Amino acid sequence: MKVIDTIIPEVKIIQPSVFHDKRGYFLESYNQLRFEEYLGRQINFVQDNHSHSVHRVLRGLHYQIGKPQGKLVRVTKGEVFDVAVDLRESSTTFGQWTGRILSSENHEQLWIPEGFAHGFYVLSATADLHYKSTDFWFPECERTILWDDGNLNIQWPLTMQPIVSDKDAKGIDFSRAEKFR
Repeated sequence: MKVIDTIIPEVKIIQPSVFHDKRGYFLESYNQLRFEEYLGRQINFVQDNHSHSVHRVLRGLHYQIGKPQGKLVRVTKGEVFDVAVDLRESSTTFGQWTGRILSSENHEQLWIPEGFAHGFYVLSATADLHYKSTDFWFPECERTILWDDGNLNIQWPLTMQPIVSDKDAKGIDFSRAEKFR
């Protein structure tokens, strides 16, 4: 396993070792001891989620206030552009974003710690995105920032208008969003 910093050092790219042979491949998708060693802190995942989406679906930017979630994200089918936005007011990277293409081909994962908003855009015909989270989903705590907020200027790799949910279309501007202190 190789762990790489992004432009926001707390957000990590995890590149697992993949062992190929004539039968296919094997990889270790998660090892708590190694993961915690690389992060330098204990992690307790409490929930696993699976999102299946079609081409051009954009989900996000989601986060929880009061019950923040760290997420370990991976794609097992297809390809997505995955984004994390720093909402920690005390951070030197506050208001910045980082993005990465995650796919079933590159096997990469993205660690997004607590204090970040998360979203993704589906680049392939369909995509299955799986993520572990460090806290449960609490609908009353969930918040949504507009995916196309000009203050964030996220460079989504759009080829045409994305498909978004009503909830995501009604997200709020970054400037009005609740942040983490």
